[in-house]
Amino acid sequence: MTLSLESLEALDAIDRKGSFAAAAHEMGKVPSALTYVIRKLEDELDVLLFDRRRHRAELTPAGRTLLDEGRHLLQAADELERRVKRVATGWEATLTIALDGLIHFQALLPVIEDFYATNTATRLRFTREMLGGAWDALLAGRADLLIGPPHVGPAQGVRTRLLCNIPFVFAVATHHPLARAPEPLATQVIGCHRIVAVSDTSRSLPPRTIGILAGQDTLVVATLADKLHAQIRGVGCGWLPVPLAQPYLDSGALVAKTTVEDRSTNPLQIAWRNHMSGKALHWWIDKFNDPHLVQALVMQ
Repeated sequence: MTLSLESLEALDAIDRKGSFAAAAHEMGKVPSALTYVIRKLEDELDVLLFDRRRHRAELTPAGRTLLDEGRHLLQAADELERRVKRVATGWEATLTIALDGLIHFQALLPVIEDFYATNTATRLRFTREMLGGAWDALLAGRADLLIGPPHVGPAQGVRTRLLCNIPFVFAVATHHPLARAPEPLATQVIGCHRIVAVSDTSRSLPPRTIGILAGQDTLVVATLADKLHAQIRGVGCGWLPVPLAQPYLDSGALVAKTTVEDRSTNPLQIAWRNHMSGKALHWWIDKFNDPHLVQALVMQ
């Protein structure tokens, strides 16, 4: 291959130092060795990289283009070297965290900053999932850590830890027929009205539904925000997390209704596979011992 990291490093040093001699001193080489590297590169590319008519070594337009692009390669190579060294000490190359739609991502930004401050070189990847989607991602190996509701049924080879219980409220728009219905609302009464449900993002696991009754008319949406606005509009009813619904309950846009069947709380937990032992994973697991962070995760 014509280009090499050594030749790009030589170009970079000469440009920064202004001469072959100064660059050679910085790189711990004799000037003739550096001259050989550059002349060999020029011969192989069949272009002139330096204008040697001047006292200071100046790049030609072709040389400048090569160096500008080459510096990206040098930076990438340096980052790769750091990541490989960190991986060798137990830090993962990439950590993927699956977040349920209940989770307030903005609360994680200070934690992400703290993580980057450790200079681990581990890349973070966050995905947004709904209902059983986070568990589907974890069990299929697409995620290393999940933050969301419990799995329905047994999940072998997985460790979990409860974070908190999220309060839910059955809410309808003020002009919805159920807003004036006597409480507590019976199941058969709710079943006569359209419910707004969030679509499960699972790929392999059976899709989950929450609060949908047999034969009930259903509007399926993609996110909790979509569900909230559909219920404010009055096109359906359903359960909403209290932190998300509270401002609209306070303003009167939504009305809270008690029901015969109680679904007023839902647990929130983290989960990870037993065999995972990377330092980045356990760094994040330890962070969720902070009750202030846990509280912020569900505040909208």
